[in-house]
Order: sequence, then structure tokens, then C-alpha cells
Amino acid sequence: MHPRRQLWRGLGTVVFALVAASAVAQYGNGDAGQYQILQARYGTAERNVDVTQRLKELASRDVTFRMGNSTFGVDPDPGRVKALRIYTRGPDGRNRMFEYREGSVIDGSLFTGWGRGDWGNGGWNGGWGDNNGDEGQYQILQARYGTANRNVDVTERLKELARQDRTFRMGNSTFGVDPDPGRVKTLRIYTRGPGGAQRMFEYREGSVIDGSLFTGWGRGEWGNGGWNGGWGDNNGDEGQYQILQARYGTANRNVDVTQRLRELARQDRTFRMGNSTFGVDPDPGRVKTLRIYTRGPGGAQRMFEYREGSVIDGSQFTGWGRGDWGRETWNGGWGDGDRDDRDRDRDRDRDRDDRYGRLTIIRATYGAGNRNRDVTNRLRSLIRDGRLTITANNDAFGGDPAPGARKVLMVTYSTSRGQQQTQVTEGGQLNIP
Repeated sequence: MHPRRQLWRGLGTVVFALVAASAVAQYGNGDAGQYQILQARYGTAERNVDVTQRLKELASRDVTFRMGNSTFGVDPDPGRVKALRIYTRGPDGRNRMFEYREGSVIDGSLFTGWGRGDWGNGGWNGGWGDNNGDEGQYQILQARYGTANRNVDVTERLKELARQDRTFRMGNSTFGVDPDPGRVKTLRIYTRGPGGAQRMFEYREGSVIDGSLFTGWGRGEWGNGGWNGGWGDNNGDEGQYQILQARYGTANRNVDVTQRLRELARQDRTFRMGNSTFGVDPDPGRVKTLRIYTRGPGGAQRMFEYREGSVIDGSQFTGWGRGDWGRETWNGGWGDGDRDDRDRDRDRDRDRDDRYGRLTIIRATYGAGNRNRDVTNRLRSLIRDGRLTITANNDAFGGDPAPGARKVLMVTYSTSRGQQQTQVTEGGQLNIP
């Protein structure tokens, strides 16, 4: 993965990567987030509306989506940048608010029961509230950008960026300096955690920075010392979980991708994954997942699950960037419940095929002329109960492959009840079958 070195921020920001808590499940379906949603509101402090029910509909379709006025079908405060506020209750019973700027990507992996929609049944006061979303756990002490050999203090510049946006893509142009020309640089953010222990977060040049981890991010009330001022010998690989093995596919058909994951981890801390990432489609026509099997700090084993199309963030895993993991043997299977998983999936597929017919996306492109983007995996991930519904626009596919031209979505597909077909739509809604 070779990230483009460009700062994307402000109104209309298109953020292609998510640096957020990962979708975690203990031999389950990935709906193991810690926070129970109480209510969701969209707008500004002066004008906002309840969008809890609409959020449920979106969550049932996909674990991640990009949001804005068109998502919720309303512009509660025209001419102003709006935000989505999700009010939740955490595992300790305390309320917490998550705020996403208009145009951001929402990742439901943080929230309990996201895909099932069994949340949002009250418990919030119904107002916008005075919580500004700056509830991260880590207090920033200092930020440095460069390499171990040559690096500079960018704490003040980071404050300016934080006040402008919660997330941004960073590189030389972001900080206005190239401290070590010709070498790949990193941003190191040195922090103090809730228990007083110091921790360093490292982001490779071109990565997206998400301030939600850090206390007082948007207010900039941090960076007042407490670090020794040097690059330090902490390599950022401070995750708690040691990777044993990684497998990609479905309960019925999956392959070992541990070695390929090592290669990707050495290239970047975060990346978006799917069939093209691993060079294989182990179960065509079905939504696949990546399962990372690990051993935690207490010796207990734990499995992390990521749905096809998700962004993988290696910060949870020990030695991620060094690739010194995956040497121990897992049992080689999909999980302890893989037989039950196969039976359940087989019954579900049979029932779905009886009702709707099996839908397989063979190829899909979006664009104009010879400026097209392959969106096959994106459409495959949106299939629900043998059906596919999507609005063909730039927002749906994460960008504009042919600026200024009228774009077309062309989809070739088949079902268990018919021959291969091709459907074309221009700027409208696609419904298959």
C-alpha cells in the first residue's frame, strides 16, 4: 500500500482511511463494540435533528459508511458544517459522546449490536448536550516528525491542525518541512495515558490522523511538556496482543494469510483490505472477513474480526511493523465454533437462495470513458439477502474518477436463477435484482 501524500481536510473532505477502534469479536460476528448507542443527532449546536432511526437503517446495511446531508435526507442548518453526534453508554455505565464531522466515515465497530440495530431505545436527554467529543484517553505531551536520525518538533503545528479538523492526512506538506529528504518519515505523538504511563503513537507518512484518541484534541489544550524532547527508543509497536495467525474468507472457505499480513504491516500501520489485498477470493460471491488470532497480555487467546472493505489498524498488535509475530501455530481452523459456523452459514445461504436466488457480482466499474474505478468488492460487500441497492455517485465510491464528466456505474452479475447480465446506471439508484 502506497498512500498518497496529500492533506485532505475541511468541508468536502474525503477521508479514505479510518484510524479508529477495530471491529472486535470473540469468535463472533464482529458486533462486540463497547459502547451502547442511546441516541444520534445530526446538525449544529443551534439546529439539529434526531437521526437515531435512520442510523439504524444504515447500520443494518454496512459496518461503515460516509455521512452528510444526503445520508440523513435533511440539512438542519444550511450553509454551516454539521456533525453527527452519537450518544452512548460505556461498559462502566458512564455516558460518552462520539462526534463525526460532516463528510466523515462512520465505523460501527465501536458500538454494541451495530448491525442488529438493537440500540437507541432511550437513555439520553434528547438534546445536543455540552460534550464536545474530546474524550480521548491520552494526553499529548509532544509531537515530532521525521526519522530517528533527523526529526523536528511539530507540536504547535499539530495544535493548529487539530483545531481545524478531527481527522487529516499528513506528510511533508502538512508540517511544511522535510526533515530527512529521500526517506519515509513518521509522526510520533508522545502521550500520557489514564494510568499515568507514557505511550507513543506512530503514524507513517501519508497516514490519516484521527484525534479521537487524544484528550482535548480540538481545543488544543495539550503539548505543554512532560516528554524528554527526543525521538526516544519506543517504536510505537506497543499493542497488547501478539498475533498467532491470520485467516481470510468465510467459515466455509478460508485461507491462511499470515505471511501476506506481515508484508502489509511492514509497509504501513493501517490499510484497507479485501480480495485484492490478499490476492485471493476464497469464497466468490460472499462477503469475507479477516480473522486475526492473538494471545493477550494475560495469556488468554482472542480473535479480532474485520469485515471485507474495513481498515486494519495495527496499533493493537505487538511488533506490528516489525513483523516479528505469527511464528506460533494456531489450530489452523476458522475458530472453535467453525463447524457450527459452517452449518449456520450453509442453512442461511440455502434459505436466502430459496427466497431470492444467489447474487454474484462478477465485475463492476464506475467512471467515464477510460477513467474508471473498479468497485467490484465495494458492491459485493453491500449484498443483503440476495439483493443490492446503491446510489451511483462519488460519495458511494469514495471519490471522483473522472472530474467534469458524466459517470456511469456498470455492473455485470449473475444469479442462481438466470444467466449473466449487465446493468448500467448513470447518477441514479441501482437495484439488483
